[in-house]
Parts: sequence; structure tokens; C-alpha cells
Amino acid sequence: MEDYRRVADAVAADIAAGRLRPGDQLPPQRAFARRRGIAASTAARVYRELARRGLVAGEVGRGTFVRAAERSYGPALVEPGGARVDLELNYPSAPGQAALLAEGLGRLLRPDVLEAALRPAGPSGTPEARDATARLLARGGWEPDPARVLFAGNGRQAIAGVLAALVPPGGRLGVEALTYPVVKAVAGRLGVILVPLPGDEHGPLPGALAAAHRATPLRAVYLQPTLHNPLGTTMPPDRRAEIAATLRALGLHAIEDTIWAFLREDAGPPLAALAPGHTILVDSLSKRLAPGLTAGFAVAPPDQVLPIAAALRSGAWTAQGLALAAATRWIAGGTVAALERAKREDAAARQRAARLSLAGLAVRADPHSYYCWLELPEPWRAETFVAAAARRGIAVTPAASFAVATRSAPPAVRVGLASPPVGVLSEALTVLASLARSTPEDAAAD
Repeated sequence: MEDYRRVADAVAADIAAGRLRPGDQLPPQRAFARRRGIAASTAARVYRELARRGLVAGEVGRGTFVRAAERSYGPALVEPGGARVDLELNYPSAPGQAALLAEGLGRLLRPDVLEAALRPAGPSGTPEARDATARLLARGGWEPDPARVLFAGNGRQAIAGVLAALVPPGGRLGVEALTYPVVKAVAGRLGVILVPLPGDEHGPLPGALAAAHRATPLRAVYLQPTLHNPLGTTMPPDRRAEIAATLRALGLHAIEDTIWAFLREDAGPPLAALAPGHTILVDSLSKRLAPGLTAGFAVAPPDQVLPIAAALRSGAWTAQGLALAAATRWIAGGTVAALERAKREDAAARQRAARLSLAGLAVRADPHSYYCWLELPEPWRAETFVAAAARRGIAVTPAASFAVATRSAPPAVRVGLASPPVGVLSEALTVLASLARSTPEDAAAD
């Protein structure tokens, strides 16, 4: 083996063992050559070899840095599956996303700017953050009053803070029969009772909401009017108007989750525009950007701003100053808008791949969303199908994860489309389609 490759192997071993970590800077090539007792030309070949292996990246004017390891995906057809194709978690990533985000973060590294960003933010954030977020959340002719915008560490914490403010322990929260699993978990921790509401293909029935409240009063209702997770449905305008009128008539508050709504530009105004005194809108940057550095938002009616702010503060759910400062710059500088556009295109492309791979099966999905709902043919049960998919290295989510009454969960799974590369996704979906067309017995025998 040539000398430069032996040296490259030694550096690669240091990276694999954690002695060199992502973001660490390698010495300049001449200094590296002196330390290793090699020629400068050999050091240059070492650095090129490390870059070829994807272990380091050179930045003009700054130097050479250790790269973070890229996520690897193995073939979905191997059994047992050593590698896992994750169609459970949904973390969309657009090409060039890291470079765009890094540019916004770079501006925070001036000492005076960084010092200000490291101060506690509090639930009300900063005037700049409130103004930027109000513009971000505007849709369908509606834009929230910046004074009513509150901040949490992420979308889950925003939901937790709003729930804690609206629903006391033992209180009842109306939800759709299939709902966001985080709401189930948060409600359990807060001692909140979930009440499933009958609905149709457009969402909860207004009459069913009123009947549930009159039977035993609800303290609030949690809804996903745009791109419901997991079904992908979006309430049409007339249903939104009916729900808003019902909230007003009952004097009831709705928690409107719009975390995926940025993917549907044509969805119209949110419930918060139709029943502003009875709706708390929650959102976050995790899907627009990335889960690692994000912020959650809550837009509250005037009489709920202080109670929700107090709940966020007491639960330690407020945003971190650095994350909020970065988010504000990303929003104001156009980074968020650029990534929204890219992810709308990406989601549409992945849905096209899903329609092709899952053709002929009972699938519910919106052409703009990052997930689909696969209704399983007889005699499949969701848990059996999930286990069979796992044996093929594919992870999907059973209906019971979303069902309020788990015993009545339908034979279906949610398939997340966002995480793997499109080619790996198409292959995995083809495997799932073949599995669904077989029987549990045949799948076990394969």
C-alpha cells in the first residue's frame, strides 16, 4: 500500500474512534507533513484521499475539517435486515440545506451578536423574533399579531405548554380518533383525558364535537386541519367555517396544529383566522428546517397569552436564546422560505414515487404531504405487518400509535416518506407493496 494511504488510514481510524470529531480542524498540510515526517506532496495526497472517502471537507480560506458521518442505508430486500430503512420518523432534508443553515449561523459568531443570543429568551422572545414569526405563519390572507406570538423549544413543547394552560389534570381534551402520538403522550403525562370525536373524510363532525361537549364538558379540542397526521386530509373551507362557528357557540378553545401546513400553500386561512378568540395555533421549524436546532410557536388569543406564557415558563419549555436568534435570522433572511419551496417540491416527488410503488393498494395520501396511510388487505393486522416489514429492514408505524382507543385501531400503517433517499424509498415501498399483496403465512415463510 502506498505511504499516503497508510497515513490516511491512520487519520480515518482516529475519526472512527472519536479521537477526531466532526468539526475538528486538521492542521495545515505543511504542519501535518512535519508532524508525520512525510513530504508536503504526500500530505496533500492524504488530504485528497480523506476527502474522497467523505471524511473531511476543505473550506477555502479556512482549512480542512472533519465531516459528520452521513447516514447509510442498506438494501431493503435483505433478511434479516442489518440496515434499517426508516419510514417511521419524518425528517425532510432539502439539497444544500446544511450550507444554507450554516450561512445563517455564521453571522451569529461575532462575539457581540453571540453574547446577546446566549441570553435567556423567555416565552415572549424578542421583538425581531415575534415580527419574523408573524410573517412566517401568515397564510390565506391572515397574519397574526406579533404581540400574541409565544416561543417554545420545539413544536412538542409548544403543544405541551398550551395543553397545560388550557386543560387541568383530569380535564377532557377532544381529539380525532386518529391523532398525533405526541399529543397522546403529553396528555398522559399531564393527566388529561382524551375524548375521540367521530368524523368523516373531512375531519371531525361539528355536531359530534358539540354533542361530546354537552355530554361532559371538554376543556379544549386538538385539531390538525391541514395535512392531518397520519391521514393526510385537509379540511375544506366549509368544514373549517362550521368548526369555527361551533367553537364560538360552545365557548371552547381549539389547539390548531399547523406544523405540516407549509406544504399546502392553497389550504386557505387557518382556524385561527376564523375563530381568533377561540384558537391557539401551534407550529415549529422542525419540519421546515431540521429537528436539531429549532423553535416552536404558539399564537394565542389576547386572554390566553399570559396563561400560556406562564405554562411554558413553569414547564421549562421556552425557546433557547441561540436557537431563537438563529431562527429569526433564517426567517428574515429568506432561508426558511427557500427550504419550504424545496421541500414542497421534494414531498410532491416522493408522493409520485409512492403512487407508483403502491399502485393498486388502498392508500390515503395528499399529493403534497410527506406520509401516506396504507390500509392493509385481509388477513393482515397492523402489528403483524409491521413485524414482517421489520424483518425486511423497513420500519413503519402501526395504526395503534395514532389511535386514541388502541383496541379499535384499524388494520393500517403510516408510511413516512421523508427520511431515506428517493431511490431507497422507492425500493422499500415496492417491498411493502409486495408484502401487502402476500399473506402473513407466505411472508413468514420467505
